[in-house]
Amino acid sequence: MGVLDGKVAIVTGAGHGIGRGEALELAAQGAKVVVNDVGGTASGEGADQRPADEVVEVIRSAGGEAVANYDDVADWEGAGRLVAQAYEAFGGHDVLVNNAGIIRDRMIVSMTEEDFDSVVRVHLKGTFVTTHHACVRWRQRTKDGEQVRAAIVNTVSSAGLQGNVGQANYGAAKAGIAALTVIASLEGSRYGVRANAVAPGGVTRLTGGVLKDVEIKEPDAYTEYSRLNPQNSAPMVAWLASDQALHVTGQVFRAVGANIAHYEPWRLGAAVDNPAGEERWDPAAIGPEVNAHVFHSRHPGLKMGGG
Repeated sequence: MGVLDGKVAIVTGAGHGIGRGEALELAAQGAKVVVNDVGGTASGEGADQRPADEVVEVIRSAGGEAVANYDDVADWEGAGRLVAQAYEAFGGHDVLVNNAGIIRDRMIVSMTEEDFDSVVRVHLKGTFVTTHHACVRWRQRTKDGEQVRAAIVNTVSSAGLQGNVGQANYGAAKAGIAALTVIASLEGSRYGVRANAVAPGGVTRLTGGVLKDVEIKEPDAYTEYSRLNPQNSAPMVAWLASDQALHVTGQVFRAVGANIAHYEPWRLGAAVDNPAGEERWDPAAIGPEVNAHVFHSRHPGLKMGGG
C-alpha cells in the first residue's frame, strides 16, 4: 500500500533527472502515471520519444501502470492533450507535477532574447498551461457534484527564491512559478485543488554541467543513498500529492538530500515613517531614515569611478 494508491498523476519533464525520480516514486506509491517528456536536450533543442518510453517501461517492469506522452507542455493544445490523456488512459486525474524545464545560462549582458524567452516559456508558461487545463476539468467535476481531491506540485529553485548569477531567465521563471503556486492554491481551494511547490536538489543534466568530476546518473541508477541522487526530493512530492497533506496548500519547500525546509514567503520587514508627518517623502530624507532604521548601517554603497 502506498500513499497514492488509486491516484492518477501527470509528471512533466519525466524522462530524466528530477522528473524521472518523481514519476518512479509516485508509481511506487501506487499512482498510475502519465510520463511526459518531449525528449529535447537540456537547452531545449530536438525531440526524442525514448526517454519517456524508458521511464514507462521501468514503471511497468516494477508492476506499476504508466503511459508515455511527448507533448510540449508550453503549447496550449499540447498541454490540453496531455491532461486529456490521463482521463483516456486511466479514467481520471488527481495529481499534476510540473517539472519540465530547460536551461540557457548566460550573464545578463550576454543573454539573448531567445535565451530568455525560451527558458521562461518552458518553465513558467508550461507550468501555467498544464495547470489551466487540469483546473478546468477539476472545476467542471466539482460543478457536476464530485468531491475532488486534487494536488498540484510545482518545481521551483533557489535560483529564483534566493538568486543566482548567470540565471536571470531561469531564476525569474522559478520565482514566477512560486507566485503562481500561491495564486493557484487560492483559486483552486473552492473546487478541491491544493497547490504547493518544491525546490529539489541533486545532480541532473541541467545542473551537472557546472560540476567537475561528477558523474551524471539517472535516479534509478543509484544503488545506495547519495545526496547527489535527484530522486531524494521525490518523497516530499509524493507526500504533498497525497491525501495525507490535505491541510497543506500554498506552500513552498526545499527538499535536498535528507533535509526538508519550509520557505517563508515574502513578508514586510522593518518600516520607517516620514519624520515630517503625513506627507509625501522628500527623496533626500529617505536615505538617513532607511539606513538608520532598516539597514542599521551607514555604508555608502557602490562607489562609482575613482578606484
